[in-house]
Amino acid sequence: MITLESLFSRQPAPLLGVDISSSSIKLVELSKNKSGELLLERCAIEPLDRGWVTEGNIEKFDEVAEALRRLVKKSGTRTKNVAMALPASAVITKKISLPGGMSEQELEVQVESEANQYIPFSLEEVSLDFCVIGPSPGSPGDVDVLIAASRREKVQDRQGLAEAAGLKPVVIDIEGHASRMAAERLIERLPNRGEGALVALFEVGAMTTSMQVLRNSDVIYERDQAFGGAQLTQLIARQYGFSQEEAEAKKRNSDLPDDYGSAVLKPFVQSMTQEVARALQFFFTSTPYNRIDHILLAGGSSPLSGLVEAITQQTGFACTLVNPFDGMEIGAGVRLKRMAREAPSYLTSCGLALRRFAS
Repeated sequence: MITLESLFSRQPAPLLGVDISSSSIKLVELSKNKSGELLLERCAIEPLDRGWVTEGNIEKFDEVAEALRRLVKKSGTRTKNVAMALPASAVITKKISLPGGMSEQELEVQVESEANQYIPFSLEEVSLDFCVIGPSPGSPGDVDVLIAASRREKVQDRQGLAEAAGLKPVVIDIEGHASRMAAERLIERLPNRGEGALVALFEVGAMTTSMQVLRNSDVIYERDQAFGGAQLTQLIARQYGFSQEEAEAKKRNSDLPDDYGSAVLKPFVQSMTQEVARALQFFFTSTPYNRIDHILLAGGSSPLSGLVEAITQQTGFACTLVNPFDGMEIGAGVRLKRMAREAPSYLTSCGLALRRFAS
């Protein structure tokens, strides 16, 4: 029975945010409490074996699908709708200006016509989407439209995984867009709501560290570096004679020899700090900017002991470890200690879960 109260306070349909990386799958589900504030219902991580996902490509479909099924079961969710994402390397995006006042159908026709100029494949081979960003600043009467296109098989891989796990894919986003959506909530918590601040968002993945410099919700610079947590695993394997699998397991379980901190972790943190400083230097030399107001650090390897402090000291800029659930109410089903430890890993999946509330 629908009461008048539930009719007017109904939330958008429940939605899972599921982020598939080369080392794990992350799941986040959000809702809103009676006050309209965000509530973290559940979050969970399922590790993936090396080589199952490479550079965003699903190499071992059945194994990844089974891992996703385990993750859904472990999370305890009953929600079926899911938002997933593709890596930026698998998506072509282009911002164009079109006359304002067009109908949705007219926009579709115009976008298809424009897309032909920018996409190096036949339109039959791609999944194409677009969204109207807003009025075009440089052209009165026009609107800016973002076109996104990906090879159809890339999208179908994500859809197939969701369906194999009993889920219904309703959103396919771009990883960088999803992580930005989650980061914007945190930037608003900076002094002056982050207005005008230059924020460098670093996501330390297993194989790649990505950097986005944001200012007032705009991306003014992006860069990926081939450096990540997998290199720490290699250092552990080399130092102690473990196999890659043993080293990864021992790293995850914090089951490492007494000299690990000085012999392996400290040199890796120094290398990671140098990579961050180098990325910032590239930004300064290729743009008119010469400072950053804040560094946000996310990703599976970002909570490493001493990393935030080392980056602050090396760069001279304030650095914070990301917790995408900061300012949210935490649901009864969430294990607080584990969530706090793993929080920086959930940035992209949290951004995907936030799509539930995107207008």
